[in-house]
Amino acid sequence: MRARDEQEFVEFATAAADRLFRGAYALCGDRQTAEDAVQAALTSACVSWRRVRGADSPEAYVRRMVINQLLGWRRRKSWRLESLRGNVPDAGRESHEDRVADSDLVWRALAGLPAQQRAVMVLRYYEDLSEAEIAEVLGIMPGTVKSQASAAMAHLRRDLDTEMYVRGREAR
Repeated sequence: MRARDEQEFVEFATAAADRLFRGAYALCGDRQTAEDAVQAALTSACVSWRRVRGADSPEAYVRRMVINQLLGWRRRKSWRLESLRGNVPDAGRESHEDRVADSDLVWRALAGLPAQQRAVMVLRYYEDLSEAEIAEVLGIMPGTVKSQASAAMAHLRRDLDTEMYVRGREAR
């Protein structure tokens, strides 16, 4: 890699790394896995920097690499996503702890989605991408994005309603 290319890649990686990490973390829910996926994608991007640089959006190109890395790891039987357990006691009023518990509840519900549904939800609501952009990133049709988002929302509603019901009964 020439010095100019190397400097350009370093500037790109420095500017994009935090955004890539946040998206990866939202997809997998695990800090180390997200860091590993971003590192692997940036390493691959460095090796093929001239091709990545030539893309319409180098950051979108590398984001796709991160997603592919995470989905590939998730498909392997040896990779298991831990799920958090335990009940948070009801404090009786909305507190910071309640908001954290509700946020944790949503993250656990997202972790229970199939990989592609989770990717669609994170890219739509966390990364704020359009259906067309999500379709491009994931390499699927826009109609598939819509159906995956619909199925994910139904799954999340069911899981979150059930969890809220259980939490309400435990508070009695």
